[in-house]
Amino acid sequence: MQQNQNILLKVIFFSIFSFQTIGQQKYWIVFKEKDFSQKPILSEKCKENRKNLSINEFQETDFNINSNYISTIKSLKINPLVQSKWLNAISARLDFFQIKEIKNLDFVQEIIPIESEVLIAKIKKETDFITFSHSHISTLTDDLKVDFAMKQIGIENFLQVGLSAKDVLIGVIDAGFYGAKDNPSLFHLFEKNKVLGYRDYVSPGKEDFFGVSETSSDFHGTEVLSAITGKNQEENVQTGLATDAKFYLARTDSGNREFRGEEDNWVAAMEWMDSLGVRLINTSLGYAKGFSNPKENYRPEQMDGKTSLVAKAAKIAVEEKGMIIVVSAGNEGDDTTWKIVSTPADVDGVIAVGATNERGLKMGYSSTGPEFIDFLKPNVSCFSLFGTSLAAPVITGFVACMLEANPKMSNKEVRKLLEQSSNLYPFGNNFVGFGFPHSEKVLSLMNGFEPKRSVKTIEVENGERQKEIQVAENQDIVIFHKKSPIHVISQEKMLSKYNFINLKKQNQEKQTTVVLDDEIIEVIWK
Repeated sequence: MQQNQNILLKVIFFSIFSFQTIGQQKYWIVFKEKDFSQKPILSEKCKENRKNLSINEFQETDFNINSNYISTIKSLKINPLVQSKWLNAISARLDFFQIKEIKNLDFVQEIIPIESEVLIAKIKKETDFITFSHSHISTLTDDLKVDFAMKQIGIENFLQVGLSAKDVLIGVIDAGFYGAKDNPSLFHLFEKNKVLGYRDYVSPGKEDFFGVSETSSDFHGTEVLSAITGKNQEENVQTGLATDAKFYLARTDSGNREFRGEEDNWVAAMEWMDSLGVRLINTSLGYAKGFSNPKENYRPEQMDGKTSLVAKAAKIAVEEKGMIIVVSAGNEGDDTTWKIVSTPADVDGVIAVGATNERGLKMGYSSTGPEFIDFLKPNVSCFSLFGTSLAAPVITGFVACMLEANPKMSNKEVRKLLEQSSNLYPFGNNFVGFGFPHSEKVLSLMNGFEPKRSVKTIEVENGERQKEIQVAENQDIVIFHKKSPIHVISQEKMLSKYNFINLKKQNQEKQTTVVLDDEIIEVIWK
C-alpha cells in the first residue's frame, strides 16, 4: 500500500512539474513606474554622441527598473531573464498560475507574450556565397574585384575619396558569428583588433563565441559581417564598404528554435550597444507569427511600427537615442499569408532594406510595405540574390561611409540623404522603396550640390488607357504599375525595340513609374 502511495505521489509530482515546464512561455512584464533615485551610468562615447546630436544626456528611458519590483517578482519563484530599462520591463517564463499572481500586483502595467517566430533570411553556406560573389565580379582600378551589389551602389566613388568607415562604430545583432575568425574576408577585423566586444545572449556561458556552432544559422552573422566589411586581401576581392569600421557583435537568436523569437535578447543588445556609444546598428532579424497559441500571433495589421515591443524599442532608439538602425525588410514577399515587412522593419524611423535584381526590380521573396501605414517601407533596396539579410549590410556599409564623412549627421539626415541619392527618388514605392542608393549622388548631396538627374512627370488625359513614351532604342526599361503614388500593382522589365514604348494602363492603375538609364518618368493617369 505504501509503495503504491509513493508511486502515486511521484506521478503527481512529475505531472505537476511537466505541466509547469511545458506550460511555461516567455512574456514581458511591463511596470508602471521607474526608479529615478540613481543616476544612469553611460559611457563617455555615448555622452559625446548625445552632445553632438543635441540630445539630452539623461533620458527617462536611461533610468533603472525599480529594484523593489524585481524583488517582489523573484519572491514569486519567477526568474527574470532580461531587464529592459527602455521598456521598463523584464522578460520571464511564466505558467498560467504565475500570470494570475502577477496580474494582481498593483505596479504591473501589462503582460505581453514574446514567443513569436523569428524570421532569418535563408543564406547559403559560405562556400556557396563565395561562388556567388565570383560569378558576379566586376574589376575596378588596381585590379580590385567587387560583386554586383558593390558596383550597383558605386563603390568606386567612396574609394576615390578614401572613405572606408574608418573608426565608425557598428553594432551587428544576429543569429551567430560562427567561423568569423576563419573567414578570409574578415581576417583584417581580427588582425587589427576591430572587434571591440561581443555578447552571446542565447548561450551566455559559451566560451568560444566564434568557434562553436550550436545551430544551422550560426554562420548567418558571419556572412552579414562579410557584406558590411569584407575584403579578401590575397584575392583582392571586396564584398563590403566599411573595411575600416569597428564592431560590437551580439548573438540574440537561436536558429534551432525558429518558433521562439528572442525579442527580449534583441532589446537587451540594443541597450548594451547604446550604452557603449554605438549609433549604427545592422540587424537581419524580424518577428511576425508563430506563437504556440495561434491566437497570440502577430497579425499583418500589427506591422504598423508601434505595436510590437521590439518596434517600441526601435522607436526609442531612433527618436530618443539618435541611433541609426538598418533592418532587412524580410523574405516573405512570396508568402501569401504574410507578404509584408516584419517588425522592427515596420518602424517609421528605421531604414528597412529590400532586395532587387540587377535592373532594380523587386526580388520575388523581398517583403513589401503594408498598404495600411502612411509612411514608405522599405526605405531603399539593393541587389541580393540570397535574401534581404545580404542587402541590409550593404546599405549599412554605405551609411558607415557617410558617417565617416560627417559623424555629426542625425539619423533623420542620414535617412533623407540615403533616399535622395537612390535611383527612383522622388517616386518611391512599397516594392523597393526609393530604389538603390549611389555613392556619387550621396557625396554630391553631402557637399551641398544637387546630383544630376532627369525627372519628368506626364499627365494622361482622363479616359485614355495608353501612352507613347519616347525612349532610346535597345534600352532595358523598368516599369512599376501603381494604384496610388506608392502602392505597386505589378512590375515589369521591357526592352525598347524602337525609340518609343507604348505604355498601357492596367485595371486600378493611377500612376506608373518608368525607369530609364538616365531618366525617371512618372505617368499620372487622370
